[in-house]
Amino acid sequence: MINVLIVEDSPVMQQLLAYTISSDPSLNIVGIVDDGEKAIEAVKKYRPDIIAMDLHMPKLDGRQATRLIMATNPTPIVIISGSSTSHDVAFTFKLIEDGALAIIKKPPGIDDPEFKKEAQQLVTTLKLMSEVKLVKRIPYPSKSKSSHQPLIGGKISKQSEIQIVAIGASTGGPLVLQKILSGLPNGIPFPILIVQHISPGFTEGFTEWLSNTTNFPLHIAAHGEVPVAGHGYIAPDNFHMGVEEGPRIVLSNHGLENGLRPSVAYLFRTTAKVFSSNAVGILLTGMGHDGAEELKIMKECGAITFAQDKESSVVHGMPGEAIKLNAATHILTPEGIIKTLTALIKVREE
Repeated sequence: MINVLIVEDSPVMQQLLAYTISSDPSLNIVGIVDDGEKAIEAVKKYRPDIIAMDLHMPKLDGRQATRLIMATNPTPIVIISGSSTSHDVAFTFKLIEDGALAIIKKPPGIDDPEFKKEAQQLVTTLKLMSEVKLVKRIPYPSKSKSSHQPLIGGKISKQSEIQIVAIGASTGGPLVLQKILSGLPNGIPFPILIVQHISPGFTEGFTEWLSNTTNFPLHIAAHGEVPVAGHGYIAPDNFHMGVEEGPRIVLSNHGLENGLRPSVAYLFRTTAKVFSSNAVGILLTGMGHDGAEELKIMKECGAITFAQDKESSVVHGMPGEAIKLNAATHILTPEGIIKTLTALIKVREE
């Protein structure tokens, strides 16, 4: 059994969360409290495997409670957010900086047509995050010194003119993206395209938070847009993002790929087709296998490909699948990715 603590001040939402979580026989609710102070005491008393926590609460809000829990009794925390305004979502992502593992939308009422889908997403996230026994936070420690070094082989040369970087991420991705974008030099000579799996309605706030905390120019991608060097482009809600000749960004609402839209698969596949060996593909922490096979396609086209290492990943699903397929030319920590990308820039400028 996975023991769950619910921290939510609304009685109606308490009931809905309890109903949703109890629908899975492997989840056991050990307590329900209505403010952050009670949450801290409940963590000490019940020792839950996972906490489902609201942001806005009396006495101590979700951010203060997260900080104190992580400082005293580190426990996996999933933030259950009821707001999708960009400002509120951007603030919610600060809890990720404080140690929370994921942010997910509160499920709608049981009569809503989206209830079943979003309830399943909540249950799946809680179960997966409960397995993260050691809550990892950036900077990541590493037992392997070599994993921090730029692993430069024959592919990196003056003939390797990198024109674009494509990044895919899911669970645990926001902090890693923050780390990588903050560590890159100003004015990099290529654009970065990013697919981050995230709940619909959160993309604008996520982009605002990531841009504000990295000082890296980021935009929600638009169809037909020409990607500019030194800027990053994030796939919008419910659209696959890729590239076409031009180059231009292309958005598509065709069917789900790997159960997802946007998918990393589409970004990597189109990047391989258009840029071939003049591209870099990076697959970061996340559940599932989205983008793993397509990272191999990029590698086979001559692109430089990275998979995040297991030790630094919150969930090693996506990069782990890529490694199994021998799709990565380099397996690195976020710090190693930064160093190697920086080395690529220096090679290009020589």
